[in-house]
Amino acid sequence: MNRLKQCREQSGLSQKEVAVSLGVKPPSVSNWESGRTNPSSKNLQMLAKLYHVNMEYLTGETKDKGIEVPVLGRIPAGIPIEAIEDIIDWEEIPKEWVTGDKQYFALKVRGDSMSPEYLDGDIIILQRASDCDSGKDCAVMVDGNDATFKRIRKQGTSIVLQPLNPNYNPWVYSNEEVKSLPVTILGYVVEQRRKR
Repeated sequence: MNRLKQCREQSGLSQKEVAVSLGVKPPSVSNWESGRTNPSSKNLQMLAKLYHVNMEYLTGETKDKGIEVPVLGRIPAGIPIEAIEDIIDWEEIPKEWVTGDKQYFALKVRGDSMSPEYLDGDIIILQRASDCDSGKDCAVMVDGNDATFKRIRKQGTSIVLQPLNPNYNPWVYSNEEVKSLPVTILGYVVEQRRKR
């Protein structure tokens, strides 16, 4: 933890000022810098923010980082996913996922139509795809509107966008409507992350 002192001094802060910012006692900061004790992960996050560095730099870790994918607040119509600028955060995924031409993006769940499995504020990591198997949870663009998040059910000559919350009705589209509206699958969920 020898970088803790270096980062604090570069930030022009005293141990007391850091302690006040974090809501801890000054001896705690001294103990962290000398290596007698280690800060909790919450305190490490606060220190990294205070010193304007990332946690890996602060702790001196050089772990093999994954790939970062954008978390999109929404997917507006007509804009390719890679061109969307409504990026609200970034999520890391394992490098091993990105093989061949696989591409990923993330969305922040809004509303409760997919509860109780997905809650408002959950982050979902999606693999880009223009089609999927029945039963997959997908981001879907309907009639050029912003993307919606529903479970896909394929039934004969129709596709159903099924909310998981029984208070919401499913959306049913014939194969003709899928082509004419259109109804476009953007990607399916490969991982769900809930922020505590």
